[in-house]
Amino acid sequence: MSEPKLRNALGRAALELADEAAVRKATGADVGFAGPVGLKGVRIVADRSVKGIRDGVAGANKTDRHLAGVSEGRDFDAGECLDIAVSREGDGCPKCGSALTAYRGIEVGQIFKLGTKYSESMGATFSGVDGSAKPFVMGCYGIGVTRTVAAAIEQHHDDDGIIWPMAIAPYHVGIIAMKPADGPVMRAAEGLCRALEGRGVEALLDDRDERPGMKFKDADLIGLPLRVVVGSKGLAQGKVELKPRGEKESRLIDVEGAAEEIAGMVRMAVSG
Repeated sequence: MSEPKLRNALGRAALELADEAAVRKATGADVGFAGPVGLKGVRIVADRSVKGIRDGVAGANKTDRHLAGVSEGRDFDAGECLDIAVSREGDGCPKCGSALTAYRGIEVGQIFKLGTKYSESMGATFSGVDGSAKPFVMGCYGIGVTRTVAAAIEQHHDDDGIIWPMAIAPYHVGIIAMKPADGPVMRAAEGLCRALEGRGVEALLDDRDERPGMKFKDADLIGLPLRVVVGSKGLAQGKVELKPRGEKESRLIDVEGAAEEIAGMVRMAVSG
């Protein structure tokens, strides 16, 4: 049973379970053995799927007893049949009868109907057609930034860490200077970083004095969309190494024109 659906169907602001004493008083049995057969003085509300049920099992209103072969209409009256059940995969659609299919979803935003709770307390009113003051019916909605980030990570990751979509990545490009103490390497890495930033690309330069393996591992963990490796061997050939985070293979690109090529990739990924 869906408590929100039941609450809305009954027009109640809140519901609560009856305590053990109330259950025993109403049914004559301990909790867990209540049933509609022979139950008197209690309002019965059932999901519409109960209507016409045959050969069911129900509590006997006696402790440690159940009834088998129970049929609605013969042994009990379902009373008020409402839509209060939680839908499950395979249930029939109430409109077309086709089987329902379940999909997993991620909540990144919310919409709430606030009613007149706050407008009444604030005295926020408008003039109705009859000229009388009426409280506004309020609502609120919002997109959760942290929920969106969590949803993106859940959808885009692998065993090595995050794979940020370009549009929401904290940086577009991670630049790794293989040997920060090597003057030409650092000058090339810093120059590429400035050239990218000048083209509107957000770049993160890793100039730590750490082993290359640690830098690569951290880059994968952080998950920036593009990784550029600047090393002395590549520079000797006028190249730097470019690797998209979601791909296994890297490729060499010319140092000259690298900033424009990378900026083009970023623009295409963000706009597309």
